[in-house]
Amino acid sequence: MPENQEPAALSERDPMFEREKEKYERPIVSREYILQYLEEAGQPLTLEDFFAELEIAEEDQEALRRRLRAMERDGQLVRNRRGAYGIIEAMELIRGSVSAHPDGFGFLIPEAGGKDLFLSPREMRKVFHGDIILGRAVGEDRRGRIEGTVVRILERALKQIVGRYFADGGSHYVVPEDRRISHEFGVVEGAELAPVHGQIVTLEITQYPDGRNMPQGTVVEILGEHMAPGMEVEIAVRNYGLPYQWPEAVLAEAANFSEVVPEEMKVDRRDLRDLPLVTIDGADAKDFDDAVFAEDIPGGFRLIVAIADVASYVQSGSALDKEAVARGNSVYFPRRVIPMLPEVLSNGLCSLNPHVDRLCMLCEMEMNSAGEVQRFRFARGVMRSQRRFTYDEVAAILDGDEALRAQDAAMVPHLEALHRLYQSFAGARERRGTIEFDSQESRIIYNDQLRIEKIVAVTRNVAHRIIEECMLAANVCAAQYFRIHELPMLYRVHPEPNADKLEDLRRFLGELGVPLRLPEHPRSADLAKVIEETRERSDASLIQTVILRSLSQAFYTVDTGMHFGLAFPAYTHFTSPIRRYPDLVVHRGIQALLDAGNREPRWLTKKELQDLGQHCSMTERRADEASREAVNWLKCEFMMDKIGECYTGIITGVTGFGLFVALRDVYVEGLIHISTLGEDYFHFDAQHYRIIGDRSKETFQLGDAIEVRVMNVNLDDRKIDFERVQPEGQASGGKSRRSRRPRKETS
Repeated sequence: MPENQEPAALSERDPMFEREKEKYERPIVSREYILQYLEEAGQPLTLEDFFAELEIAEEDQEALRRRLRAMERDGQLVRNRRGAYGIIEAMELIRGSVSAHPDGFGFLIPEAGGKDLFLSPREMRKVFHGDIILGRAVGEDRRGRIEGTVVRILERALKQIVGRYFADGGSHYVVPEDRRISHEFGVVEGAELAPVHGQIVTLEITQYPDGRNMPQGTVVEILGEHMAPGMEVEIAVRNYGLPYQWPEAVLAEAANFSEVVPEEMKVDRRDLRDLPLVTIDGADAKDFDDAVFAEDIPGGFRLIVAIADVASYVQSGSALDKEAVARGNSVYFPRRVIPMLPEVLSNGLCSLNPHVDRLCMLCEMEMNSAGEVQRFRFARGVMRSQRRFTYDEVAAILDGDEALRAQDAAMVPHLEALHRLYQSFAGARERRGTIEFDSQESRIIYNDQLRIEKIVAVTRNVAHRIIEECMLAANVCAAQYFRIHELPMLYRVHPEPNADKLEDLRRFLGELGVPLRLPEHPRSADLAKVIEETRERSDASLIQTVILRSLSQAFYTVDTGMHFGLAFPAYTHFTSPIRRYPDLVVHRGIQALLDAGNREPRWLTKKELQDLGQHCSMTERRADEASREAVNWLKCEFMMDKIGECYTGIITGVTGFGLFVALRDVYVEGLIHISTLGEDYFHFDAQHYRIIGDRSKETFQLGDAIEVRVMNVNLDDRKIDFERVQPEGQASGGKSRRSRRPRKETS
C-alpha cells in the first residue's frame, strides 16, 4: 500500500480527520470514528479486527493500540475476556460513582441518571467511596433494589486515607476515620515514620483492594493522639480531601503583595474614601469583604454596597487563581478557617479593614419607599472603611444604647438610615413571599485548655437582617446586570420542589387539618403563608420541618433560573469574592462589561461556566460535610462525661430504626433506638413522620418534646445514643435498654 493511501482513505471515513491531522503528523483514528465503527459493527472487535478492517498501516498500529487503551481507561470502551473492545452501553454496562454506607454496603450512582444500583458488602470490598466504576445490573434483592456488580474500576477516588494506627502483636494496620470506608489497611513495614499504637496517621495507599486481599499503605504523616485538641479538624480536612497546603507557586505570587494598595491601582476609580462606609460583622470575624452606606433621598433611599475587589489582585489563570478554583470556597471550622486565598489577601489587601485604603467593586442602588430597586450601577472604587462594627454593637445602637450612641455619634444617622431601608426591604420581602424558617444555630465556646466549655444559641438580631437584605439587593442587581447585557454567568439557582415531594406535602398538611391548599405549581409565597398561619400551632415545628425537607438544594449553574426560597426570578453571588469562587467570577464578568463599553466582551463559554458551576457546587457540599463532621466530633467529645444525665429534647428525625432527638439548651443530637422506646412493638409510619406502639398506640412524632437519658457516646462513629426516660408510673423500656443499665451503674 502506498504510504499516503491510508490517510486519504481515512480522511473520507473519519469525520474528525482534519482535527486529528492538526494534532498529529500521521493522523490517528479518532475516538468518535471508533465508537461509530463499533456501533455499525454491532459486536465487540479485537485489536487485530481493527487493524484489518480499518486497513491500519503497520507503523500506525501502536498509536491505535494506545488510543483504544486510553478510551478504555476513560470509560468509553470496555474490553471483554477475549480481548475484544465494545461499547459500554451495548454491553449493558453502567458508568458511575460509588456511594458507600457506613454499614458496609453501597450504591452505584449512574452518571447518565436513572436508578441507583445496590452494591452488596461483598462488592464493596473491591471499591472505595467516590471511585468511578463500570457496573452491571444482575437482578433484584428481596427489598426490590436493583443489585449491581463491579465490572471495572476506572478511577480511584483515594490516594491517601487518615485513620487510627493499631499494633496488635505482629500485625500493623490502620482503621480509617471515614466510616464510609469499611476496609482495614495493612501497613507496609520499613517506612521512616514509626507511629505509636492508637495515634492518628495519614496512610498513602500502595495496594488497592481486589475483593480478596486487604488494601495496604505506607504511613506518610503522624497527626498525633486521638483526643488531641484540633484533631477533629485535621481528620475532617483529610477525609474530605480539602486542599489545605499552599503550593510553592501560590506562595511565590502571594509574596509579591504588600500591606498597602499601590497608588497606581487607585487610578480611574470612583473615590469613596470620604463616604461613611462601615463594615458590620460578627465579633470573631477576621476578614471583612463588604461595607455599606445608606441615606434618605426624595421618595426613597440610596444604598451603596462596596465589596472587596479581589479580581484586581487574583488574575485569571494565575497560580493563585488555579488554587482558588481547586478550593472553591473557604471552609469554616470551629477555631480554624481554611481560606480560599492566602492570608495576605483574605485578611489583608482584600479585607476592608478600617481606616486604610482598599480597592472595591461597588453596587449603587436607588430604592423607592417600598424597598424596590429603581435603578442601579456597578463601578470600580477605592474606599476607606470608617468603622468596624459588630452585629451586637449596631443592634444596641439602634435599640437606644446611650453610651454607644454617644461614642459613635457621627455614625448613628447613617445606621438609622440603614435601619429604615431595612424596614422597607422587609416589607418587600413579605410581599414577595420569601420563605423564613424558625431555625436555630449554635456556637461552641472553648475554655483555656481548648476543650468545649458550652454550646450556646446564636441569636440573629436586626443588624444581621440589615446586612442580609443589603447583600441580597446587590446580588439581585448583579443577576439583572448580566441578563440585561446577555452575558453568560454563574447563577445561584434554587428550583421549586419536585412533584412527588409536593404531593407528599399536600397530603401531610391535609391530614394535619391545615386549611390552606397548595396549587399545582406553588410559589414560595404559598409555602411562606403556610408557615406564617401555623406559627402559633403546637405542631408548628413539625410543619416547618416537613416543608423544609420538601425543598430542593440550591446550586450554581450557567442557566438563569429562579431562586425559589428567596422568591427572586434570577439570583447570583456578588458579595463574597474572598471566600467564594463564584463571586470572583461574577466580579470578573462585571469588569469585562465595564471594560468592553459597546464592544463584545471577551468572556468564558457557557460550557466553561457550567463545568465551573458543577465544581463549585461540589466544593460547597464538601465544605459543609467536612465542617459538620468536625462539629459532630466536638459535640460527641463534649457529651462523653455526661453519660447517665437526663435532658429534654425535640424529635428532629423519625426512621425505621428509631428517633433522632436534639437536646434543648445543649444543641446536641442523638438517637433513641426503636427497641428502647418501651414494652411494646413499635412501627414506623413514614407517611406521617412518626412511630406508633402496636398495643399502647403511643405515638412519637417529628417535633414532639421527649425526655431522654444519655446512654453511650461513640467518638469514632460520631454517634450519641439516648434512651427514653419513661414518665412516672409507666413501664420501663425494652430488653435492649435494661441490658445496658448494669454497665452504666458499674462504671
